[in-house]
Amino acid sequence: MKSTTLFCAVTIACGSMACDPTTPVDPPVGNSNKIITQNITANTTWYADTVYQLGGRIAVVDGVTLTIEPGTVIKGEAGTGANATALLIARGGKLIAEGTASAPIIFTTVADEITPELVQMGHLESPNLDPTVQGLWGGVIVLGRAPISASNSTGDKSEVQIEGIPTSDANGLYGGTIAEDNSGILRYVSIRHGGTNFGFGNEINGLTLGGVGSGTTIEHIEVVSNQDDGIEWFGGTVNVQNVVVWNVGDDAIDTDQSWGGTLDNFILITPTGHCFELDGPEGTMSASHTIKNGTIYASNDEVTSGDLINTDANSLVSLESLYFTAIKPGQIINRLDAPGVFYSDIVLNVDTVSNYLMNGGSHPGITAGFSPKANTSVFGWTWAATAGMIP
Repeated sequence: MKSTTLFCAVTIACGSMACDPTTPVDPPVGNSNKIITQNITANTTWYADTVYQLGGRIAVVDGVTLTIEPGTVIKGEAGTGANATALLIARGGKLIAEGTASAPIIFTTVADEITPELVQMGHLESPNLDPTVQGLWGGVIVLGRAPISASNSTGDKSEVQIEGIPTSDANGLYGGTIAEDNSGILRYVSIRHGGTNFGFGNEINGLTLGGVGSGTTIEHIEVVSNQDDGIEWFGGTVNVQNVVVWNVGDDAIDTDQSWGGTLDNFILITPTGHCFELDGPEGTMSASHTIKNGTIYASNDEVTSGDLINTDANSLVSLESLYFTAIKPGQIINRLDAPGVFYSDIVLNVDTVSNYLMNGGSHPGITAGFSPKANTSVFGWTWAATAGMIP
């Protein structure tokens, strides 16, 4: 049975009544908008006939599961800093967000006029916002108890606070010792127009994964027009597959703190930052990740990405079967000599590969040619596909 309680925070809930925004009230009959202003502290289901409006930073707390039905639309209110909106899955909490190719789950902004009815009719694009509009709300943050590589002035840290969440909020802690930790399921989920600023230079990613374990399922994910990174991993062991990242304002794919999983089958389209920002361990724990079977569009008429691949001297990553196209002068693979970075079957759609490698270098695993790598048949459900961005 659905809950019929919402917290009055705007006139849609209160009408002409004067009311306390912390007082629960029954919504009007036929109301299809529900404002969420408090953390999820009991097992809860969000239904596809309702638009759920995030009225702040909403945490699914330890021991609690939030289930989201296929075709559900979730919209974040505007706000920056302490008032920024986001859905945060705390350690021990679970998000079961299982959309389908015909009924994906969409996270977007209240400025977006998309509705569950449009989704049901197969209209997965925003009816009023361009796919370049960024930073109108926060994003989705999933945290877990898998190992991370972090440290501070006193030495190694097994748990730390995720960026963008105040240290006063214990729901922002991530990391631990359970490699197979399970934070739930994200499948056929599109995250749009997010990345609002939590503080100077501290925007939120479209999808943030902090210490997320291998028991978590994450596949068929789209991030569109996030102001910061598309997806960023902070340690953990979770595997992710079938991903589209389109028009983000910083890096498309960002890895930190020795993520130990695999990203398999993906398309990246014109990030403003690096296509890949792949950092090394920050503590003594070290694990390597694998990134494979990807097609990357590095520029268009309006956007020229940063580095094609940017790594640190201590990065630990295996890059396999990647195809870069729409490359412009100045876009490079920044490092070929890091002992923990391995390149295999990296194809650049250019005439002379050395022009796009640091200091005009060469590598047997990086060649020129035309050889797309991603399996595009699984991306037909995305906004990027309906917009003609995926051949």
